[in-house]
Amino acid sequence: MVKITDVISGSAAERVGIVPGDTLVSINGNEINDVLDYRFYLAERLVRISVLSDGEIVEKKIKKGEYSDIGLEFETPLMDKKHSCKNGCIFCFIDQNPEGLRESLYFKDDDSRLSFIHGNYITLTNMTDSDIDRIIKMRFSPINISVHTTNPELRVRMMKNKNAGRVLSYLDRIAEAKLNMCGQIVLCKGINDGVELLRSMKDLSKYYPYMSSVAVVPAGLTKFRDKLYPLTDFTAEEAGRVIDMIDAFGKECLDGFGSRIFFAADEFYLKAHRPIPEEEYYEGYPQIENGVGMLRSFEEEFGMAWEDVQDMVGTLTSPRTVSISTGVASYPMILSLSEKLMKLFPSLTIKVYKIINNFFGESITVSGLLTGVDIYESLKGRELGDELFVPENALRDGEDVFLCGMTLEELSRGLSVKIRKSKCDGYEFVRDVLGQE
Repeated sequence: MVKITDVISGSAAERVGIVPGDTLVSINGNEINDVLDYRFYLAERLVRISVLSDGEIVEKKIKKGEYSDIGLEFETPLMDKKHSCKNGCIFCFIDQNPEGLRESLYFKDDDSRLSFIHGNYITLTNMTDSDIDRIIKMRFSPINISVHTTNPELRVRMMKNKNAGRVLSYLDRIAEAKLNMCGQIVLCKGINDGVELLRSMKDLSKYYPYMSSVAVVPAGLTKFRDKLYPLTDFTAEEAGRVIDMIDAFGKECLDGFGSRIFFAADEFYLKAHRPIPEEEYYEGYPQIENGVGMLRSFEEEFGMAWEDVQDMVGTLTSPRTVSISTGVASYPMILSLSEKLMKLFPSLTIKVYKIINNFFGESITVSGLLTGVDIYESLKGRELGDELFVPENALRDGEDVFLCGMTLEELSRGLSVKIRKSKCDGYEFVRDVLGQE
């Protein structure tokens, strides 16, 4: 049963007399406990909604489109509390957060429902056989799974959870049900790399096509690792060996299955000082949210915009100066593309600033973990022009707040410049710097 906090005006629920404060009990006789139950059992043209109203259970009948909503709102998107993580992963980024951040940044979620709603990766350790039964019954897919290793004993040690090895059997059940999975391996030097990585790739490839893609990403190591498991970053040579292993096995998969399945994150290429593969390599970018092919996609999108703006040459005559703040990893590419644009539009000046991540430590080079504090400290006193662009993915989802707690407004006031959020999209990048709406 779930408390109804609001009913949308004019909705089907309002028309049948459901009001805020009622409790949703069941849909078509099926008990409702969370958003998965709600969405699944609501997907009918005729639904019988049982609600507890003024101490009495009443039934309301609603005719609607098969996948149409009925207008109920609840206290949380999950219609339940988030399931917190029960693991103690040796590479957990949240454990490496400094003190003094907002409370929500210390919450570790491992909730399968968030995997379906927002694409979060889950470890399966929070799940039971009945949870898997429900997923199979409801046909929820894809399921994003943080595997890390298929060695049961090693998985227990890495995640400090006695169930971490046992729940790998759920992969068999999900594949047998023909549900799609996307995998993730956070690679820790000397732990799950080398022969263990090869073992994991061989084991996971057996689930293809249901394990459709797997991203291999390096563990993010901040400067706040006191008393944590001693992990060190990959050297350029070691990163190169990781790429070679993934590419070699990926080629075998490509020959055998028609897909590489396994992809190294862009960070490995940057660490190894190797060029990012061409677009065809990424097979439609199934793991772009994991930082796999993000730089190549950006350049391809830039190329599309480049073709579209050719007819604007000579029309942008008024001087325009903008500044771009970016992380160390993407700085060379952003600088190169900016120089190309300035040659095409002589009245345009683009100042690209590489922001060192002093907040988390210089080993963190991605733009998505930049803080307002570091951007401010790097840019204060500089001439920033008409606008300053900051990476949108460095802000909390749906809010204008950096991880450090600084807001966009505070940064704008501190630097005395208009600030615009910049998406990780090469086409939009061109439009933004040219001042197009």
